[in-house]
Amino acid sequence: MNASDRTVLVTGGSGYVGAILVPKLLDAGYNVRVLDLYLFGENVLSGCQDHPNLTQIKGDLRNPTVLNQSLEGCTDVIHLACVSNDPSFDLDPGLGKSINYEAFFPLVRLSKQHGVSRFIYASSSSVYGVKEDPNVMEDLPLEPLTDYSKYKALCEDVLEAERTLGFTALTLRPATVCGYSPRLRLDLTVNILTAHAYHKGEITVFGGAQRRPNIHIEDVTDLYVNSLSYDAARIDGKVYNAGHQNHRVSEIAEIVKGVVGEHVTITTTETDDHRSYHISSDKIKNELGFEPSHTIEDAVKDLVAAFNEGRVPNAQGDARYSNIRTMQALKLK
Repeated sequence: MNASDRTVLVTGGSGYVGAILVPKLLDAGYNVRVLDLYLFGENVLSGCQDHPNLTQIKGDLRNPTVLNQSLEGCTDVIHLACVSNDPSFDLDPGLGKSINYEAFFPLVRLSKQHGVSRFIYASSSSVYGVKEDPNVMEDLPLEPLTDYSKYKALCEDVLEAERTLGFTALTLRPATVCGYSPRLRLDLTVNILTAHAYHKGEITVFGGAQRRPNIHIEDVTDLYVNSLSYDAARIDGKVYNAGHQNHRVSEIAEIVKGVVGEHVTITTTETDDHRSYHISSDKIKNELGFEPSHTIEDAVKDLVAAFNEGRVPNAQGDARYSNIRTMQALKLK
């Protein structure tokens, strides 16, 4: 089936990753439907909003009527929508569970009813918890430390249980995403360190010894696009890590300083966040040939360019760059 004959539903398509992914899908020839609450602004996709193959639906994933409308005629689903990161989830655990887990059951089942043939689920590398293994492989037991990562892991089980002939299911466990997006997040390790270095001339590192796997936003969105064209038999029921560089937080701070300037000072303080893991992405490289090509340094350079060009107004004060601050302001239920 040609891309022009396929309609891809991207849940959370106006989010941080979706804002880069949706234009790429359109450029690849797919018909794209976005389902999102647009909490971070309704102009996130302004660069492609007039594209004839794009349909935007402002609505709640948990609403059955909206979900049915969104899935009508779709051939593929890329499921990005969630309450993303631990602090945002912990702000209202009931809300987080309802969106990240309870809404997953009807999404998968309705997808099958509507004839969706491929379902790509964005899980998270945080499902591993703290691992002593030098390289965390996909077959290691999951030991999530937080509710956010627990429900990410449980959704993987749901998708596997619902997998049937003709309904290809792929789970990706991306590392922490970094780099510039029109719907920018400055609450992610690389991004926030870069923002502080650029705007304040100083970085505070909490702990520093923890390893944080990262992947550039350009690479992870390329992977989602590629996942629509992989042969179904190669990916059905598969789970893949998707990361690139595994650095300690202290090392990331030094990379940021190297790009922003030697005037940046780095201060280290204690932390109670000891999540640390070094994921291996050998499986996806060996089986699918996917290998990221962008570095953390590239992400920092992209962010600095965006700051220099005025594409991130009020970076230090605007709540829209922080998931938890936006949710606190909106009081979403």
